[in-house]
Amino acid sequence: MNYTLHQLQVFLKVTQTQSITKASEELHLTQPAVSIQLRNFQEQFDIPLTEVVGRKLFVTDFGKEIAIAAERILNEVNAINFKTLAYKGQLTGRLKLSVVSTGKYVIPYFLTDFLKQHEGIELILDVTNKAKVLESLENNEVDFSLVSVLPDNLQVEKITLMQNKLFLVGNTQVSFTHRNYEKDIFETLPLIYREKGSGTRHAMEKYVEENKVSVRKKMELTSNEAVKQAVIAGLGYSIMPLIGIKNELLNGDLQIIPVNGLPIITTWHLIWLKGKNFSPVAKAFLNYLQEEKTKIIQDKFNWFEKF
Repeated sequence: MNYTLHQLQVFLKVTQTQSITKASEELHLTQPAVSIQLRNFQEQFDIPLTEVVGRKLFVTDFGKEIAIAAERILNEVNAINFKTLAYKGQLTGRLKLSVVSTGKYVIPYFLTDFLKQHEGIELILDVTNKAKVLESLENNEVDFSLVSVLPDNLQVEKITLMQNKLFLVGNTQVSFTHRNYEKDIFETLPLIYREKGSGTRHAMEKYVEENKVSVRKKMELTSNEAVKQAVIAGLGYSIMPLIGIKNELLNGDLQIIPVNGLPIITTWHLIWLKGKNFSPVAKAFLNYLQEEKTKIIQDKFNWFEKF
């Protein structure tokens, strides 16, 4: 046996995702690179680790056993690395966060300097839909979650980070010249919705219900990026978070359509399970946010107040 730690990492990720494509995306490698490492690892065993049936990859029973061993080895290696850094007096360990999809435009700015200060910290950041974010929080799989709508069925504590503003937006092919439009404009514009359960969808539906607005629902898409591209292409209009469309506004790909009662204002919260026992890393990150969040908002999101 002459396998490498890199081969173990690649094989473990393939077994977790059951997809070379997904494994390559999560490992930030090309698909051919993942395939080569998987093949080189397989050559060291006489028994198949994976098999492909109908273009779908499956992990064999033997492969599952090897994956368990690989995870154990990699955890031990991480422990050695953490112990080495701790011996040098550095804060070490893993910081685990789950973030709703639009939150990817927010959370990096609250992490960058903290991680630069503590190079021994390994970040595990899962950007996914709201349901999976709350599931990982409920199962205590993460330290913190970033959401714009607080959960009803979980007892959580929170730190408020910043506002989330949602505007009606469209592409720039049609000119909207009024200073403010009445809410009945929604009767004439085909609206693109996010999927059920998303924070943006929740804010849109609450606005429509509270204002008794009649809307033309055009389609439903499952990510903020998909909605944004559909609006740019002229497929319809949408109520979108300002945080995710800065570049498109500056480049002239999108425009904000001023409507009475907009923007919708929600709030980004970093939440955690009530009574959670924090690791030293998680506790340090929370202390960092409490001390630095105002400065981060002023430095990184000053453009936000112009809209």
